[in-house]
Amino acid sequence: MTKNNPLLQWTAAMALSGTIGAVVLESGADAPAVAFARSLVGGLLLLVWSAARGWLRPWTVTRRDLLLAILGGLFLVGNWVLLFASYALSSISVSTVVYHTQPLMLVGLAAAFLGEKMVKSQLIRALIAFGGVTLISLSAHGADGEPVRLAGIALALGAAALYAGASFVAKQLKHLRPHVLAAIQLVTGTIVLAPALLVTPLPTDTSGLLWLVLLGTVHTALMYVLMYASIGKLPTATVALLSYVYPVVAVVVDVLAYGHRPTWLEGVGMLAVLVAALAPKRVPAPLPARV
Repeated sequence: MTKNNPLLQWTAAMALSGTIGAVVLESGADAPAVAFARSLVGGLLLLVWSAARGWLRPWTVTRRDLLLAILGGLFLVGNWVLLFASYALSSISVSTVVYHTQPLMLVGLAAAFLGEKMVKSQLIRALIAFGGVTLISLSAHGADGEPVRLAGIALALGAAALYAGASFVAKQLKHLRPHVLAAIQLVTGTIVLAPALLVTPLPTDTSGLLWLVLLGTVHTALMYVLMYASIGKLPTATVALLSYVYPVVAVVVDVLAYGHRPTWLEGVGMLAVLVAALAPKRVPAPLPARV
């Protein structure tokens, strides 16, 4: 049923996104090692998927395409490293909601580099969103009951900026099949992050490794296939609205699994960010695989 229902496919992909934070924490691995494992497993599976469907033949990626894809890959995996690191310094819900300032950052990039005019409503949304981030920063608490570290929120904002950059690059590569683009980016991530294993190695226990395999197979390869199979078949407004299944699931997981209890100010801040970032107008088409 899901195979032929793009609405269910996109919703399932967003729900899976909301559980990524828990998988990352349960693996017990440091952020660079998690991002490496995700790139390696997810990239190999997407290459196999693309090859099986004949999308790698004939080879039509130009040198410019390849260089842009590699640049986008650097932004994408850098975004993962920062976001995964932020979970431990704040909480899954706080990091995920703050991360959703990225559509507004994408508007700024479009204005700066594509000459798209920022309208008054977009500026107001940006002020509301970052006012929400301020409320979260001042009032949020982690699972231990202690105030969240501002470094965690800064990392989530940095991840949002890098994802906005990855989306901006992806806009220049709309002529490439997204599965192939994602595969190139994940191979790039695997190569770039491999040296980090000397400092932040993969888990040595079976449980930790299995969590990383789950992340690469279900939360990367399968999730990407679901997103790319559905995004072109749904109205933009529907895609934007259902994308907020992701932070909602993340908050629920954080509350149920890790005992996070949002303060009322934190709740107001989260709501402000999500409402402000919801489907801002005149945004370049985003790269679906935001995390």
